[in-house]
Amino acid sequence: MTTVTFGQNDDKMTEFDANFSHTVFFWLKNPDNQADRTAFETSLRKFLDNSGYAKTKFIGTPPKASRDVVDGSFTYSLIVSFDSAESQQAYQDEAPHKLFIEESEKLWSKVIVYDSTGI
Repeated sequence: MTTVTFGQNDDKMTEFDANFSHTVFFWLKNPDNQADRTAFETSLRKFLDNSGYAKTKFIGTPPKASRDVVDGSFTYSLIVSFDSAESQQAYQDEAPHKLFIEESEKLWSKVIVYDSTGI
């Protein structure tokens, strides 16, 4: 049985590649500072627009938690899919990703990454 999942990338739907999923949670140092949020979002979008490896690209913020099991403590989430672990590693090493870190690392206090491969 094959499952096909789609994600939205700007205004078009893109097939989510279930081979490798990269989920990142960011906690900004000053989450209520609009200038910091704008700088972070601008840098993240520039990076994703220039990534040669990221397929589906999703940037999110936590909704109001409706259940105790929902952790809404983060400021931003990023979910990106790749066709392989090798593509994800190339994404880590590409210039747009390194520039994003250089531009934005001063804005966050914590980052947690969860990587998954499809079953």
